Amino acid sequence: MENNQYLKVGKIVNTHGIKGEIKVVRITDFDNRFDIGTTLYIKQNGTNELIKVEVDGHRQHKQFDLIHLKGFDNINDVEKYKGSLLVVDKEQLEELEDNEFYYFEIIDCDVYTTGEKYIGKVKEILSPAANDVWVVRDENNKDILIPYIEPVVKKVDITEKKIIIEPMEGLLE
Repeated sequence: MENNQYLKVGKIVNTHGIKGEIKVVRITDFDNRFDIGTTLYIKQNGTNELIKVEVDGHRQHKQFDLIHLKGFDNINDVEKYKGSLLVVDKEQLEELEDNEFYYFEIIDCDVYTTGEKYIGKVKEILSPAANDVWVVRDENNKDILIPYIEPVVKKVDITEKKIIIEPMEGLLE
């Protein structure tokens, strides 16, 4: 299995209780990603091995998702997966609306101003509030925070891995 065809959706940070529940930090915007019946894969730490699993229980607890996997009914069944990632096959992705993108499509895009000045490369995406913030690493190894809002982001070309922005006053300082 090619690991680049899989996308991270969560990280198993601990077990919960003794009946096989896992505590997961979500790495996805899709609320239905952990619905009952969903197929996920566990990517164990330090290996390229993928273990196919099915969600048969899900609830939220504080800032975590508590997930139960079919056939994993005891704490001993899940203990070894602490620190592992939960991933999905890219073929499981849903179609998005216009001007919506998956994080993996935005990461590593080159960012330019409308005047064609190179700003840097998107290295990560933060979701602090109403809109995402793209963290762009410039040529001096400095991070610039670009809000994903219509007045700033003018064009996103996923095929060319190129983003055009109109910087607000003070954004690039």
